[in-house]
Amino acid sequence: MSMDHHHTTLTDRLTFPEENKIATAFFGAGFVGIALSLIGLFVNTEQFFFSYLTSFTFIASLSLGALFFVMLQHITRSGWSVVLRRIPETMSFQLLWLGLLFVPILFGLEFLYEWTRPELIATDELIQHKQPFLNIPFFIVRNVIYFSVWAFLAYKLYRNSVTMDREANHALDRQQRVISAPGILVFAFTVAFASFDWLMSMDSGWFSTMFGIYYFAMSFQSVLAVVLLLVIYLLGKGLLTSTINRSHIHDMAALLFGFSVFYAYIAFSQFLLIYYANFPKEILWFYYRFEGSWIFLAYLFLIGRFVIPFVLLLGKKAKTNHKLLVGVSLWIVLLQFLEMYWIVMPILHKGAITFHWLDLTLLVAFFGVSAGLFFRQFARHSMVPKNDPLLAESLNKH
Repeated sequence: MSMDHHHTTLTDRLTFPEENKIATAFFGAGFVGIALSLIGLFVNTEQFFFSYLTSFTFIASLSLGALFFVMLQHITRSGWSVVLRRIPETMSFQLLWLGLLFVPILFGLEFLYEWTRPELIATDELIQHKQPFLNIPFFIVRNVIYFSVWAFLAYKLYRNSVTMDREANHALDRQQRVISAPGILVFAFTVAFASFDWLMSMDSGWFSTMFGIYYFAMSFQSVLAVVLLLVIYLLGKGLLTSTINRSHIHDMAALLFGFSVFYAYIAFSQFLLIYYANFPKEILWFYYRFEGSWIFLAYLFLIGRFVIPFVLLLGKKAKTNHKLLVGVSLWIVLLQFLEMYWIVMPILHKGAITFHWLDLTLLVAFFGVSAGLFFRQFARHSMVPKNDPLLAESLNKH
């Protein structure tokens, strides 16, 4: 790739080509996944809800990570990231319909969460103690709040950004920061509590004050991988080739490298604290996930999500090597799904990894539909925020 010349004007085609059938292909796959999963709902209802929650928390983590990325760029007034910001903006825009996908989980609460079962509430003192917080009406109210907050933030930031494509409105640019600054704080609380509700409360005896940031660290690492994949995909299609240059890719890869270390730090700290405190209720969570073949996944995350990206992305050349970045990024996204699986499934399948075809069909359903929606939305507007005040700085970066 030749070094880009100095330019402060956009010379690329800025709309995602309509003749590209990628959205249709993803929707097709998604609907096949949905049809097969609906059969599974009647064949094995309990398995269906566990698989559904796994794929839901996986897709949610990507949209939430994207929303955080966008707010972070606005608060820090980042110039470098402007040319690729429309990608995470479009990803976070999906939070508008994510709330609808949460609704089916409400029908499976008794399968997924032991604190919803009357016979357990009657006998288990700990569950009784947590009843003021862990009860179905309050659970639903909390989730309505989470999704409303996320949808509002994602919608406003996306709308403002797209509106600025038409007119260079500096008031809107300022509004992005006015929304993002408190938005990041509210985001931190809502994501932490959502991860407690969706995942941590499945083991009602277990709690970890670090679980929220653990979920966030995973989400942010995997969203950086997804953005990298999409950027390299666009460049491979001959799109934005004079807009996005090597140094943008290098910076995204450096962030991915940094957050692989951050993820490892958080995940290991959470484990270490629980390990040496050795409280029976808390250690059990790890006990079930280190039991039998589940331990292989635990080691896989240590090596796969930390050691491998750390070693491969350490060098400067590696951070602009497209083939390497695609490999590492796909690997991290796969491990993100497997880590959700490792958090959810040992409750249903104690002692051994037991793959069920519903795990796959629901993943295809979620991924197909959300990727289809992403590309459909992405094609509607310019692929680059073309009137952003910091665009010239971003184009001149090398």
